[in-house]
Amino acid sequence: MEFDQPYSTGNFANILNLEKLVPCVPGGRVISMAGPDKANAEIKVKMGSMGMTFTGTVEIVEKTASSATMKVRAREAGGQGHANAVVTFTTSNIHVSAQITGKAASMGEGTVAGVLQGLVKEFAEKLPTM
Repeated sequence: MEFDQPYSTGNFANILNLEKLVPCVPGGRVISMAGPDKANAEIKVKMGSMGMTFTGTVEIVEKTASSATMKVRAREAGGQGHANAVVTFTTSNIHVSAQITGKAASMGEGTVAGVLQGLVKEFAEKLPTM
C-alpha cells in the first residue's frame, strides 16, 4: 500500500537524526544505534482490538540536502508477520510504500491502511517540534 502525507519541519536536517526521528512515530522507540544512518527500533501498534510489537531496523539509504529515503524492516514479536516500508521525505511530503504480513494483514487492507495513515499523520504532526 502507498500513500503520501504533507508535513512541515523547521529544520530538514533533523529528519536525518534517527534518535530524534523514530520517537516521533506513535509507539516508536530506538533500542540502539547500529551506525550513524541505522537504528534498531521498536514500534507498538494497535490494530483493532490487537496490540502488536514490531522490532527491526530503520536505515537511511539515500540522502540529499532536500530529500531522504529510509528502509524499515521489522518482524512481529512472537509472531511470523513482517512490516517493511520505504519512506521518502522531501522538504514538504512523506511518501510511504509499505508491505504488511501476518496477523496485522489478516485485519484486512482497509484496516491496515487506516492504521498506517493515522500513524503517519500523527508522526507528521510531531515533526515540527523536533
